[in-house]
Amino acid sequence: MSVLQDKAEIIEVINLYGIALDAHAWDLLDDVFTKDVHAEFGPAGAVWKSVDALKFAFKDFHETLTNHMHTMTGSCVHVDGDKANAFTYGDWLLSRDSAVGGPDWVGRGWYDDELVRTPEGWRISSRVCRLLSWTGNPNVPEPAYEQRPVMTTHTLRGHHEAGKIKFFKAIARK
Repeated sequence: MSVLQDKAEIIEVINLYGIALDAHAWDLLDDVFTKDVHAEFGPAGAVWKSVDALKFAFKDFHETLTNHMHTMTGSCVHVDGDKANAFTYGDWLLSRDSAVGGPDWVGRGWYDDELVRTPEGWRISSRVCRLLSWTGNPNVPEPAYEQRPVMTTHTLRGHHEAGKIKFFKAIARK
């Protein structure tokens, strides 16, 4: 398999994540994450240590919303054999018609992923999500199972300078 094919398959997995959430196709997350994924979502204020826990929590939260759209963009991918790192920007539109103060909240941030090649294809084994900015009604993302929305924003520059971005570690020149 070529590195270009690996990268295309990884980007497909990253994009499938947003589609799975927005369609409420929770079982598709099995095609995105490993069974023992470590998923740290700063905007949700939560960490999950399995795809089953993540699916339960995401279903619990997203099904309370009127609508939502997750856009994945600008993915950079570094492949090293059967392991890979990816960095992707994300935009998240959450809508709740019943929210006092307006129905929409928009967040922007990034995903720093570690992936592994499995017999079923590439899967995300570790994901860190950080919020860069947000606008709209902060009452839209309400607490749900294991989730306490956090509106703390982060700078990519600060995380990079602190050595917190795994993608940058993977592409560092020796």
